[in-house]
Amino acid sequence: MPLPAGLPVSTVTPQVVYLHGFASSPASSKADFLKRRLAAHGVAFHCPDLNQPDFSTLTASRMIERTAALVSTLPAGPVALFGSSLGAFVALQAAEQAAAKAPQPIAQLVLLAPALDFGRRPVGDLGAAGMARWRETGWWELTHYASGEATRVHYELFRDAQRYDSFAARRPIPTLVLQGRRDDVVDPDMVARYAAARPYVTLVMLDDDHQLGGSLERVWSESARFLGLPR
Repeated sequence: MPLPAGLPVSTVTPQVVYLHGFASSPASSKADFLKRRLAAHGVAFHCPDLNQPDFSTLTASRMIERTAALVSTLPAGPVALFGSSLGAFVALQAAEQAAAKAPQPIAQLVLLAPALDFGRRPVGDLGAAGMARWRETGWWELTHYASGEATRVHYELFRDAQRYDSFAARRPIPTLVLQGRRDDVVDPDMVARYAAARPYVTLVMLDDDHQLGGSLERVWSESARFLGLPR
């Protein structure tokens, strides 16, 4: 899908900040793939560990603040925020706040399988019963994808996320969204509705699932074109 008229391609190569997904890490396959591809073009790549300092007390607000703090330390110049799944939710909110008050604006967003409605629907395969148990006990027991170890996260993650409404974000930041049609974690129709209401958002639907693991070359080619890099 070509970029729509009026949606600029950057003429200055931005620095890239990549935000990994929930229970993932900077060592994720997508982060490593993009880091290597961007490095070949001399693009600075930053990927904070959003699990820190303690995964069990993770909140959306903490991730947004950590992102803003990192961006504030970067050299002057445009910044492109990449986000995967929950990281995309964080990227959007961080960009919205940066546009309002930060000295270092976010020039572009690239959102991969974005969990834009996090905090407003059951998480993953928990369902209504699992969500009720998480709320009542305060804890969700799960396996951390990055470490493979059993861990837990407090319900405050979900409660805090309800403070943020992705569909209320109105900053016209040029945005590329890559979404799998077979995603069973993020609703493709929800993502399509988000994109359709915003002329500055380009949506590319891929024949893939939530991980987009079979579409990494397409993710790169679309991202490189969006950033104004040779493919």
